[in-house]
Amino acid sequence: MWKRTASLCLLLGLTACGTSSNDNVRYDYPDQMDRFGRPTYEGEPSVFGEDGLLLLGSRTERPDAGGSGIGVNAFLWRASLDTLNFLPLASADPFGGVIITDWYTPPDTPDERFKVNVLILGSDLRADGVRATVFRQVRDEGGWADAPSAENSGREIEDAILTRARELRIAGLN
Repeated sequence: MWKRTASLCLLLGLTACGTSSNDNVRYDYPDQMDRFGRPTYEGEPSVFGEDGLLLLGSRTERPDAGGSGIGVNAFLWRASLDTLNFLPLASADPFGGVIITDWYTPPDTPDERFKVNVLILGSDLRADGVRATVFRQVRDEGGWADAPSAENSGREIEDAILTRARELRIAGLN
């Protein structure tokens, strides 16, 4: 019974917050139309502030974000995918900036395989904005076993990603 009473009170409270149909009538010209074709007026108040309710990102595009609507720098994202295009992807999250590849066995070394994880750290195109981790396994009589990868392999992938991101930015592509 109390659930029904609480629901009724909530419904009446929300109804009381509404305006009458005459309150929405404006007799001046609209400044512009919103994306749904409704007129908007300068200085129109909003409960959620000047920019409205923003769930993902901001209304203004960052100049180096590439304008793609993803959560991380678009140039770094695209460059990462271009650089790792020879590896099979296991997972790619453009909002979190995480790329995880599946295991890849080079044709010339069938007893060795690699996996790469790339993390894009923000929306700025910076030299420290990307991290790559390389995992290596070798096959022995018991199956695949973890092995150390070359110390600079992650740094080489990061450098390749940054070089490609710079090329994309210069070309104006995203």
